[in-house]
Amino acid sequence: MNKVSIRFFDDREVRAVWDDGNAKWWFSVLDIVAVLADQDDYAKTRNYWKYLKAKLKKENSELVSATTQLKLLANDGKQYLTDMLDHSGIIELGKQFPGKKANRFIEWFTFSDESIDGKSKTKAYALFESREIFMKGIDYSYYYKEN
Repeated sequence: MNKVSIRFFDDREVRAVWDDGNAKWWFSVLDIVAVLADQDDYAKTRNYWKYLKAKLKKENSELVSATTQLKLLANDGKQYLTDMLDHSGIIELGKQFPGKKANRFIEWFTFSDESIDGKSKTKAYALFESREIFMKGIDYSYYYKEN
């Protein structure tokens, strides 16, 4: 069973897939690049990611080797293999983009992902008395689907 989560940052989708084997969420790199580059055009977003990936490879960045490919549903209704990163990879990717928007995104992402994961005791947990109440709130905050 695959769990899919769609979170929204500035009204833009950030898709995620739950990996039962590793017990973590994987996030769409193209969604993150589109958010951080403020790009609506899929082809331009994909080309920017190809350019950035090649640049990072030349620099021997571990970010590229941390990328995995998982199938995500596209706008045409088909599933395609898409580059995905885990929590720490997305934080590193965000650091590749200068500016306040990237900083705001990293802060939002860190808070939302650690809150959902339940692995880290973040400031989110101070707001909730129990994980059950917290998870009910998450269900209403994000689009979430199990296949």
